[in-house]
Amino acid sequence: MTLFSNADILAISCFLGAWVIYAFLLERSPYGRKSLSARMNIYREVWMRRTLDRDPRMVDMQIMASLQNGTAFFASTSLLAIGGGLTLLRSSEEAVNVLSTLPVEIRASSALWEVKCIGLVVIFIYAFFKFAWSYRLFNYVAMMLGAMPFSDKSDTPEAQSHVMRTTRLFQSAGRHFNQGQRGFQFALGYLGWFISPWVLIATTIAVVVVMWRRQFNSDARDALIK
Repeated sequence: MTLFSNADILAISCFLGAWVIYAFLLERSPYGRKSLSARMNIYREVWMRRTLDRDPRMVDMQIMASLQNGTAFFASTSLLAIGGGLTLLRSSEEAVNVLSTLPVEIRASSALWEVKCIGLVVIFIYAFFKFAWSYRLFNYVAMMLGAMPFSDKSDTPEAQSHVMRTTRLFQSAGRHFNQGQRGFQFALGYLGWFISPWVLIATTIAVVVVMWRRQFNSDARDALIK
């Protein structure tokens, strides 16, 4: 008996394809420059330039600490999600028995259930590494803020170069954080596969539509361009 049906292969292909294509369009294509994330990258540079012109910079460090705390929260949540996925993996027999009692017809076997659980764990591991690296990058940005030249030297080439280095590091931290959050959002869509491959396709489309609307057609984006 084949582990994956044709519908399963189609569904997981759509899921992975949607993830890759969405990430490419958002981060690598000219179309992505219109996104909310791209607009925030502009304001990251604005922030760093204004930080250069003021002393002291305690408020900037407090804001950076809040960004670090938020990233640490998501990294910790990723570890909890990995533990939950591993628990599901250990309880495959019980889960399949419960599914068989539901009034909805759900095709499931212990082997297929375990594969689905492993896939879910892999997504959360990916998200954890993204959040963990983002947290470290935010630490580096905090160090760069501490090394920022004083405001009386803001017009020097050294100061301007420092601002751009800090901005690029800051943007990289934000990009990895966004990728970790994207992993969480696609993990919610992935849960549809536990019901059926057709539900996975539907939940994947729903996740992509929600993320697209927030990036390109949301009140938050409109607030930044008007």
